[in-house]
Amino acid sequence: MRSGVLGTVKKIASSVCFVGLGFGLVLGLGSGVLLAQTAEQAWLKDGQVPAGEVVPQTVRALGGGRLEKTAVEELRRGFGGTRGVKPDPSAGEIVVGTVGEVQSAYPALRLRGKDSTPEGYWLQGEKTDNGPRVIVAGADERGVLYGAFALRRMVAEGQPLEGLTQHSAPAFAVRWVNEWDNADGSIERGYGGRSIFFEGGKVRQDLTPVREYARLLASVGINGCNVNNVNSAAPFLDPEMLRGVARIADAMRPWGVRVALSVDVASPEKIGGLKTYDPLDPAVQAWWKAKADAIYALIPDFAGFTVKADSEGQPGPASYGRTPADAANTLAAALEPHGGVVLYRAFVYNHHLDWNDPKADRARAAYDIFHPLDGKFAANVIVQIKEGPIDFQVREPVSPLFGGLPRTQKAMEVQITQEYLGQQRHLVYLGTKWQWVLFQENLMSAAAKEANPEGSERLTGMVGVACVGRDGWLGSPLAMANLYAFGRLAWNPSIQMRATKIAEEWTRQTFGNDPDVVRVVDDILLQSWRTYERYTGPLGLQTLTDVTGSHYGPNVEASENNGWGQWHRADHEGVGMDRTVATGTGFAGQYPPEIARLYENPDSTVSGLLLFFHHLPYTYRLHNGKTVIQSIYDMHYLAAEEAAGFVKQWETLEGKVDAGLYKDVLGRLEYQAGHAIVWRDAVVEYFWKLSGIADEKGRAGNFPGRLEAEDAKLSGYQVIDVKPWEDASRGKAVTCAAAKKKAATHSCSAEWTYDGAPGVFDVAVDYFDLRGGAARFAVSVNGKPATSDAAWTADAQLPSTRPDGDNATRRVLHDVGLAPGDVIRVTGTPDGEDGAALDYVEVGKGRE
Repeated sequence: MRSGVLGTVKKIASSVCFVGLGFGLVLGLGSGVLLAQTAEQAWLKDGQVPAGEVVPQTVRALGGGRLEKTAVEELRRGFGGTRGVKPDPSAGEIVVGTVGEVQSAYPALRLRGKDSTPEGYWLQGEKTDNGPRVIVAGADERGVLYGAFALRRMVAEGQPLEGLTQHSAPAFAVRWVNEWDNADGSIERGYGGRSIFFEGGKVRQDLTPVREYARLLASVGINGCNVNNVNSAAPFLDPEMLRGVARIADAMRPWGVRVALSVDVASPEKIGGLKTYDPLDPAVQAWWKAKADAIYALIPDFAGFTVKADSEGQPGPASYGRTPADAANTLAAALEPHGGVVLYRAFVYNHHLDWNDPKADRARAAYDIFHPLDGKFAANVIVQIKEGPIDFQVREPVSPLFGGLPRTQKAMEVQITQEYLGQQRHLVYLGTKWQWVLFQENLMSAAAKEANPEGSERLTGMVGVACVGRDGWLGSPLAMANLYAFGRLAWNPSIQMRATKIAEEWTRQTFGNDPDVVRVVDDILLQSWRTYERYTGPLGLQTLTDVTGSHYGPNVEASENNGWGQWHRADHEGVGMDRTVATGTGFAGQYPPEIARLYENPDSTVSGLLLFFHHLPYTYRLHNGKTVIQSIYDMHYLAAEEAAGFVKQWETLEGKVDAGLYKDVLGRLEYQAGHAIVWRDAVVEYFWKLSGIADEKGRAGNFPGRLEAEDAKLSGYQVIDVKPWEDASRGKAVTCAAAKKKAATHSCSAEWTYDGAPGVFDVAVDYFDLRGGAARFAVSVNGKPATSDAAWTADAQLPSTRPDGDNATRRVLHDVGLAPGDVIRVTGTPDGEDGAALDYVEVGKGRE
């Protein structure tokens, strides 16, 4: 590491919080009411002591620092101690302080572990004449606070304090979250409601949720928060807004979280009155220096800037023929006297690539642009690199830039908000994914070090794009496992900190220690990423979603024939991007030689990345003997079964978890199981028709029990073509939208005469729940309600305003009795822009 870098970074990283801004789309389910916006309703429960356990409630600080006082308050809250109630002295005491304070108070005490890394902590128990004593010692005040939270975590999990000895220190100095919040209160790629920071162009008056968020962040060792969107950053340097941001900093400071801002490099021109934003122009440099001075006058512990430039329409130094290093260093010079840092995002690429050019490749961009600049960045600049070379896909290789900047500080950027991964409507536990990513990065960095022994710079930090909001933080109770996992992995990314251990920690703190609950929740979490991958983008296809729009539902062709570069180049003969050096884009050659050789050959490329690196015929056989096309079929059908299995597993917990929470999560998992079938059918049908190769198991194109809406006896409904065609069964649906124009209360109906065997069945209704209205549906058999819950309102507020895979929804009615000749009717009542569109009804397998 270059001289002076570590000290600067550790000063800053010791507590930063980015407050980001962006568009928000609230995707709450109607099945339950979201819980109050407090840390208590996440994993940080007060009084969380397992029954029968005795924990000291006498807590005292050896020092008078603010963070030590916070540590005392958190321990008292965690262990049930309340002010005004005298604790039981026989339970012992907890003493908190810095290492220096502890050694001064207890000269004979020897703390086990000599590492004095900033923010590290020691937990040590001992017996005394006055009862048990637990020491919480920190390398500094933040270490004291993190140690207190670690002790809370141990007790909540039921771990014994007798003989306690633990030492822990963070692997990364930078452990920040980025929020993509906009000044108007919306959040770009946010799925948990509106901003906790902003509303109406100003900082909100009520910052209680901000304080609670700081508690959550500190409890898992996150020390920084950037509060505004990288895509609309200029307004946040306005003097009035900065005064508001200073209030945010005040709210988060008691938990050691420092605030940073995203900035627009064109700000000197946009809001500063200059005619240029050329980073090498002296007037521009002076403007940034003055702005930094003004910020630090308001926020003395301000952390620094995050930058997105020359990417997706954002202005940047390239407009003046300058480099990212030029821009980063200008900002760094303004921050350096105050100890601030610049996180410059390597997400720089041309989104107008020539689709017809076989050598064009978005994946190459970050390495091509930043690798030549290695060693040219100032000491307080950190290059922030997305985990993969594309854009938070369900799986992609780790970015080769991590091995391509041996003399530059780097931070890995991951996404906690599930932009491409089901947007918190689908359960996808990302701890498993990030563990895989970190392992790949470690392998690549080791290979890069072997190829270039002089290179030594490893990761300085991890940054997680969180996008929390006012509705249960992330909009879904189980999605909170991802925020928790990010903090724990940013603290300790080693293989010892396994995703399984993290999942269990979160489950025990969130749901309690019932072994059945822990087992079921953990099983669902740990399976969820691979299940989601199987039904959305297996074999390295990336997420086969609408990349030019919502990034949510299936749209296989959306990534093709455009300039965005997320191509998979599917045709009649095969599928996949050729990124080899020999015949493709050459991307594989950006990796260290040892790894590049593996990716160059399909036989040595892991199956999860096979089609990311190779265009292969559908008949190419994987190591397991299956062809590419049969693997696509099988994985999608398997994943749909796995998603249905999540529902069955969760149902075993009825009565063992809070009733409201049980119902809320059940509704979400039922929705996911239905949408997994939508994904399955869309992707399988697409590749079946494109390839012309039959499914060996006869499933593709074959849907026994399915009654198509366009084949029904229709009253008021009109047949429409759905686009993309694969998002509806046989490409068609029916809509009542035209009837809505004729009469405000007009309904439409679709009828089928059942001709199957008699029995009791699960009957699924696949419909489209459009934004802009709340249509109503009802299912009857021979004029009577099919079940007690056969009428419902479609009000889930899904992304799209036209029938497609974004809003295709499947509702299952259980125990419907049918006999030959029975008339099944679906009645749809449109509302607003929602035309009560219907795809099909499907009668499942009968049972006695």
